[in-house]
Amino acid sequence: MPATRRSSPEARPPVPLPRQTLTGMTLDAIRERILSGAYPEGEPLRQDAIAAELGVSRVPIREALRQLEAEGLAVFSPHRGAVVSSLSLDEIDEVFALRADIEPVLLRRAVPRLDAAALDRAAEVLDRYEYALRVHDVLAYGELNWQFHSTLYDAADRPVTLGVVQRLHQQCDRYLRMQLALTHGEHRASGEHRAILDAARRRDVRRAAALLREHVLGAGRSLLDFLGDHRAAGTGAAVTGAMRAPRSHRGNR
Repeated sequence: MPATRRSSPEARPPVPLPRQTLTGMTLDAIRERILSGAYPEGEPLRQDAIAAELGVSRVPIREALRQLEAEGLAVFSPHRGAVVSSLSLDEIDEVFALRADIEPVLLRRAVPRLDAAALDRAAEVLDRYEYALRVHDVLAYGELNWQFHSTLYDAADRPVTLGVVQRLHQQCDRYLRMQLALTHGEHRASGEHRAILDAARRRDVRRAAALLREHVLGAGRSLLDFLGDHRAAGTGAAVTGAMRAPRSHRGNR
């Protein structure tokens, strides 16, 4: 019986890792531009222009835009193609109401399971978050805020629910960055985070969940007031400019 012929390494089909990596990098780049305000709400996401800007083909751009649609950061219009999504005040109110309902459930389940290492990681992330607030590193706000929350929620072992919460965070991230950048809400955010972490360390499930719910609802109320005032005044361009300004602090994370 003849031996089975093995294919040489050269004859094997290429592993599509480079393309996946390129698509992921492209997705991260476009997402960051949306969240930072470089691509403002309602702006068309033209594939040719973005491909030229990022130095890639249209294929990873197209795949990235579909993922951004799933995340709620882009929408597809029959006549305009992909555009940066814009949330109404009612939609933002709904997002924060959902967060206030879902996140305390995750935290209540997580607190008894949190070990010392997870609590220390959350504290370390919070230190970096507070530093970003001090130096006005606006582009770091959302990323570190999510790291803090998700570090606490991971112990709940509810990956599907955590994925839903992450998407809700992503939908409002750019608005929260604008609010923090322009209203100087650093002290309130830092104090509330510290109180939640302290309650988790003490295994006080009820207090941790109550503090988290009020934290989310309070942030939502403050954000709605802020956006209502700025949209009524037509100051979107000034907001975007203020968010772009702190790029020089990116090396200080």
